[in-house]
Amino acid sequence: MSGIMDIATTSAPGASTVAPEVGNWLTNFFIQHASQGSFWQGFLASLSVVIVSELGDKTFFIAAIMAMKHPRIIVFAGAISALVFMTVLSAGFGWIATVIPRVYTFYISAVLFAIFGVKMLYDGWKMDPNEGQEELQEVQIELKRREEREDKEESEEMLEQGRAERKRRKRNDVLKVLLQAASLTFLAEWGDRSQVATVVLATTENAVGVVVGGSLGHSLCTGLAVIGGRLIASKISVRTVTIIGGIVFLFFAASALVMGPGE
Repeated sequence: MSGIMDIATTSAPGASTVAPEVGNWLTNFFIQHASQGSFWQGFLASLSVVIVSELGDKTFFIAAIMAMKHPRIIVFAGAISALVFMTVLSAGFGWIATVIPRVYTFYISAVLFAIFGVKMLYDGWKMDPNEGQEELQEVQIELKRREEREDKEESEEMLEQGRAERKRRKRNDVLKVLLQAASLTFLAEWGDRSQVATVVLATTENAVGVVVGGSLGHSLCTGLAVIGGRLIASKISVRTVTIIGGIVFLFFAASALVMGPGE
């Protein structure tokens, strides 16, 4: 019996040091990678990239059109919740990629920004001046079809279930608009240029700065969309915004090559 107790007492100290060591390693890893670069550098880079990518984008038009038919605050809440979630998710993907040596991710991100910049300049140069209006009409048609389908389904259910069901559905209108704005925005944003750019930025810049800057950029663009989206959509030139976006991406690529990966 005493032998068993001796084994337990001798093995316990070694086992008890494993958890603290793992915890310290995770803490040091997080501090080292999440805090790389300047917060404000990541913040400003993410903010500018999101603004030039999202103005006149499909998510912009979705918020603008929905805000014409539904309460603006509800549309804004649904859209921004999806965009912030996407920003955090994208920055998380980029942060995970920091396990790769910084020198590799740094130059890969510079090359990707250069490719994005050249592609945006090419698209802007070839773009029709009325490109934004065409995308606006496309989103309008898509939303109209979805609403007609939902209205038909609701009408059939109301006839079957009566007045009580109708009252219940009125109380659920807010949730319906909220979920519709969130789901449409999330699907439109997935794989979008701004999402890829957020992933790339998070591999080289401060991850928290990227999330805060990107979320603020999405908030500004979505706020403009729900407040006066129709008017703004008719005034802004998607071609001009695309060309400016290409210049911004090329600027980030050039500045990365000039400054180097650093420590």
